[in-house]
Amino acid sequence: MQFEKSTFTYLQDLQKNNNRDWFAENKPTYLKAQKNAKDVFAAIHIKLQMHDEIEKSKMMRIYRDVRFSNDKTPYKAHFANSYSRLGSSLRGGYFLRIRPGESFLAGGFWEPSKEDLFRIRKEIEQDASEIKGILEAKEYKKQFGGQFESFSELKTAPRGFDKEHPDVDLLRKKGFISSKSFTDEQVLSENFIDEVDKSYAALRPFFNLFSDILTTNLNGESLV
Repeated sequence: MQFEKSTFTYLQDLQKNNNRDWFAENKPTYLKAQKNAKDVFAAIHIKLQMHDEIEKSKMMRIYRDVRFSNDKTPYKAHFANSYSRLGSSLRGGYFLRIRPGESFLAGGFWEPSKEDLFRIRKEIEQDASEIKGILEAKEYKKQFGGQFESFSELKTAPRGFDKEHPDVDLLRKKGFISSKSFTDEQVLSENFIDEVDKSYAALRPFFNLFSDILTTNLNGESLV
C-alpha cells in the first residue's frame, strides 16, 4: 500500500484548476485519488494501533469553507487525516497532510484548552527538566529536530509568570507541536507508511509525559 503517482498528479492539476467546473469534469479522477489516500490513511491507522490506542481516524473534507477567507478557491489541493488518541487519560493527536511539495506530519497539542495550557505552563514554571529531556532525546531529535513548534506564541511571558524565567521560551508557547516535512519522492516511496509510523512512535515519550501532566495536579495526584 502506498500513495500513487496519479494521486499526486491529480493534486497538482487541482492546484492549477481550482474551480468547480474543472472539479466536476474530473470527479472520477478525484474519487480514485481520494480512495488511494483513504487506503493509505487506513493502513497508517492500523500501524498506529499496534503501539498506541486510537479513538478516531478522520479524513478531512476537500471542500474549503470560504465564508471568512480572502482565498475563495473552493477546494483544498491536498489530502489530510487526523488520528485522535483514546479517552481522557491519553492526550495528544496525530496529523498527516499530503500536498505536492508541501507534505508533512505533525503531532501534539494544537490548541489546548485554557485549563490545559495553564497546567502545562505551571509544570514548566515548576520544573521543565522532563519536558526538555524529551526534546533532547536521540530519536526525537532525529525525527523532529529537538524542538516544539507553535502556530502562535506570546511576545513575553504569560500573565502571572516570571518574564525572567529560564524557560520563558516554553512558557510563551500557545501550543506544543512536533512536525516533520517529506519530499514528494519520500511520500511516493514504498516505505512511506513505515517512515510515518516510525515518526509517530517517536512522539510517544512526549505524549506520555504530557498525558501524565494533564491528568495530575502539581503534587502528582491523579485527577482522572
